[in-house]
Amino acid sequence: MNLDFMPSPVADRPGLLIRDPFGFSDVTLIIPPVLVQMLEYFDGERTEADLRGALYELTGDLTSGQACVHLREALQNAGFLEDETYARLREQKLKEFAAAPARLPAHAGSAYPEDPGQLREVMEHFLQPDQPPPSNLIGVAAPHVSPVGGWPCYRSAYATLPRELASRTFVILGTSHYGAPERFGLTRKVWSTPWGDATPALDLIEELASKAPAAILMEDYVHSVEHSIEFQVVFLQYLFGPNIRILPVLCGAFARSIYEGGLPEDDENVRRFLDVLGEIAHRESDRLFWVLGVDMAHMGRRYGDPIAAQAHQGEMAVVAQRDHGRMERINAGDARGYWELVQERQDDLKWCGSAPFYTFLKVLPEARGRLARYEQWNIDEQSVVSFAGIHFSV
Repeated sequence: MNLDFMPSPVADRPGLLIRDPFGFSDVTLIIPPVLVQMLEYFDGERTEADLRGALYELTGDLTSGQACVHLREALQNAGFLEDETYARLREQKLKEFAAAPARLPAHAGSAYPEDPGQLREVMEHFLQPDQPPPSNLIGVAAPHVSPVGGWPCYRSAYATLPRELASRTFVILGTSHYGAPERFGLTRKVWSTPWGDATPALDLIEELASKAPAAILMEDYVHSVEHSIEFQVVFLQYLFGPNIRILPVLCGAFARSIYEGGLPEDDENVRRFLDVLGEIAHRESDRLFWVLGVDMAHMGRRYGDPIAAQAHQGEMAVVAQRDHGRMERINAGDARGYWELVQERQDDLKWCGSAPFYTFLKVLPEARGRLARYEQWNIDEQSVVSFAGIHFSV
């Protein structure tokens, strides 16, 4: 399940697109429609003879055996099968990240410009002055969707942050899209972007690692490919300079609680981490500023739903109402009430930011939020992501 599957976006090459979000492999494959259902035969149980028989039964083509060989070889060479090729690619990437002194920008040149001058021009457009933030501001929630699609909400979160925040440590709680559930990913590495290097708060990182070791994945490889923190660092550096001090935390999904019931902190490791981060939050207090890199609902064909989702239309109007219901609980500081809404129908809204939100609410129960802007965006013609800009104060 470490692979992404989605309908091919290439008009003249229909089928199923497969890619590796971890970056172990840089190959992207498009499987033709007739072969898509054959992928279920790569389950470690059935044989190539089973695959050939199924394809012949489907097509009636006596030469289909060659197509089976080609499919197997394409998947194998790409590193998309759990075999020696995949193991080698994975081990190589893990070693490279562990040895690297810096976490390099994974999305510069794709999600945002790699050239600092061009990036500054884009940011100047994105972050024109917006409504003023509340007094006693302690944090913001911003999207982690592509800035091109989510810039109005990025603007609502960031545009008018006071410049005196530059001296604070920015605690960035990001969604861990690919990380281990019920775990928090940390790294001691410098964070590089086109602006320069952000400095890790090593004292706080070491405190978390020493006091809640079982909850933490240190030098979590997922940091190398994850965008939920990278985008926030780019926006913060634009506002406060490249040498900001950051505590980047990837929050793994609280899957056990969502699917089996109970609260996330029923897991002893999660509870310990929340306790330690809460101690840091109240000890450091006005030396910290909190940033949540979070998206909300993920609806439509790309995300396994039977509907062709259109932003703010049809079913998405109902989704907006449910999103606002959750945000009301967040803004009221009601962690339990918020989580009960997440648990409904095992989070059929697929809020990828549910864990960072809950982590923040438990660590800073006195925080109260104010919605600055809510948006839905068609990430493709049949799929929608929702997100918001929120200001938190005490």
